[in-house]
Amino acid sequence: MRYTIGIDVGGTFTDVVGVDAEGREYLAKAASTPHDQSEGVLQGLVNLATAIGLTLSELLETTTRIVHGTTVATNALLERRGARTAMLTTEGHRDVTAMREGLKPARYDLRLPQPAALVPRQLRLPVRERLRPDGGVEIPLDAASLDAAIATLRAQQVESVAICFLHSWAAPKHEHAAAEAVRAALPGVFVTCSADVLPQIKEFERFSTTAVNAYVGPVVSRYLTRLEARLREAGYAQPVFVILSHGGMAPIAEAARLAVGTALSGPAGGVAAALALSRRGLGEQLVTLDMGGTSTDIALIQDGAATLGRGREVGGERIALDSLDIITLGAGGGSIAHLGSGGTLEVGPQSAGARPGPACYGNGGTEPTVTDANLALGYLDAARFLGGARLLDTAAAERAIATLAARLGIDAEATALGIYRLVNARIADGVRVATVRRGVDPRGATLLAFGGAAGLHASAVARDLGMARIAVPLFAAGLSAWGMLQTELRHEIARSVVSAEAMPGDATLAALFDGLEGEARTQLAQWFQGEVVAHRAADLRYGEQVFEITVNLDGVTPDRAGLREAFHARHRALFTYDLPEEEVVLVTARAAASGLLPALPLLPAGAPRPADPIGTRRTLLETGWAELPVHAFDELGTGQKVAGPAIIESATTTVLLLAGDVARMDEGGWLSIELPKGG
Repeated sequence: MRYTIGIDVGGTFTDVVGVDAEGREYLAKAASTPHDQSEGVLQGLVNLATAIGLTLSELLETTTRIVHGTTVATNALLERRGARTAMLTTEGHRDVTAMREGLKPARYDLRLPQPAALVPRQLRLPVRERLRPDGGVEIPLDAASLDAAIATLRAQQVESVAICFLHSWAAPKHEHAAAEAVRAALPGVFVTCSADVLPQIKEFERFSTTAVNAYVGPVVSRYLTRLEARLREAGYAQPVFVILSHGGMAPIAEAARLAVGTALSGPAGGVAAALALSRRGLGEQLVTLDMGGTSTDIALIQDGAATLGRGREVGGERIALDSLDIITLGAGGGSIAHLGSGGTLEVGPQSAGARPGPACYGNGGTEPTVTDANLALGYLDAARFLGGARLLDTAAAERAIATLAARLGIDAEATALGIYRLVNARIADGVRVATVRRGVDPRGATLLAFGGAAGLHASAVARDLGMARIAVPLFAAGLSAWGMLQTELRHEIARSVVSAEAMPGDATLAALFDGLEGEARTQLAQWFQGEVVAHRAADLRYGEQVFEITVNLDGVTPDRAGLREAFHARHRALFTYDLPEEEVVLVTARAAASGLLPALPLLPAGAPRPADPIGTRRTLLETGWAELPVHAFDELGTGQKVAGPAIIESATTTVLLLAGDVARMDEGGWLSIELPKGG
């Protein structure tokens, strides 16, 4: 039997999903190991092999593909544990990253301190050179100036160097020459050029993104190299792929080169899963709710497609690469409930993480978390958590909540319910950011709830938003890892355009897009031999606008008329109007090549087999304590219905149905929950 494996490293658990050649799916979990994520990954693989009935070596020898989502780059940025990084930049421009476009997070706060620099000023070294916007040389690269900068790099014992010269997006010759000199003088130092990371106009975004790549590159490279070596030692001989922030994936060497592209690696798997389920009939309008141990990730699927964004900030640093538009909240099962500065109850963003974890884990945690509240309220079964692999300590959870309740001056039951209500309200607000603030009414979408904790909160969140339908996959706890197996190899390339005219001529446009597509296909051919699909897009704006809109050009003739018509249509869709009489300016041309991998097989739907509840559980709802029937998630037959209030649980996830909810097991493998009209 052959297997494909997806691995998602979360803040609390590492999820490992295996799919065999007949479509059977297996899920295993292991505690995440933040000090070295590869340890948790290997333990997860051991647990997966055990679940299948194989040894680790037998599993890996029969595995054809491993796809991995990692938070190494994200953690390095958030915790400031990246490499000692320097920057070489055009003389007179060393403070581009410090000026940050003249903006600050709170523009009217006069006491707001300057953000801590990723690359300190003494390591931002000027080099005498200058290119013009058309790529012509204004000042040749000065060898003496470069040698002096390299001498400083050596003396400062830097681990990584970002090379960011003015207008290098138009011609990379000076950056590449400087990179060769640095590599020759300082072997072993990680070197990255802005022309290779983000060859686009807007100096701050290009410099910032390249600095982040240099800062996290050595950390990500060391981790991926170590992981690959451990997998090889364990018997795996096939490629390892890493899912990137835009939802595609790349081999380890490319992910290490463009490490900044892994900053949103983990959450991208959940969006990929949502797209796959959308294609399988779940619907074209989805709001994803991925609630794990540390955070909740929310994204929007419209008309069966995910939204890409640009200019995201992670750890206060601008990353201008394409990434899936995901809203991340510090609201997970491990989020800590505490007394806020105003003496009121607050939840998160601090998390108990994997160690010590919630108080009920018995690892020394003493602060109450969302998971502790769910256990105290009766929503979780202390003896069946993770299929009984981990017994939860209800008394420890209640003690932690009672301590907080005493500080609040209310009883423990009210405190536990308050924690539950508050985290639900925070998540609902996050959904509004992902939908309402983007001009989308969430009431017409299905709330796709996954991650280990989402099933307990989905109904309350959906009612707050006026949503009428929820879907919870049977594999909810490992859906992000499963989604990584549904994506494709992808290489993107972009090039900014400077023209005397707002829009280059038709022949120039055709040559530009053909050239970019050819470059993307050539790069992808180094990793992949198979069917390739190309996509084209462009960043366009009206002449007087100061921002661009990315317009999909698939199926559009790449000439002036085609680009203008596509831009007007996209502008109307986003802002309800367009200005046909205004000139349209092309800022950046884009192309991507996607290598299509074999689709995972589907098991045929099982026959209806109504199953009785497996027991009852005393649970505290808004109306008081009640004995709720408990159903086994994996025993529900296709078409079987369960009416709320009730609990549906599997080894790795629990779903709470509130009064009026009606859940039906869909043949696609998910629980479809209809909410009563009016909430």
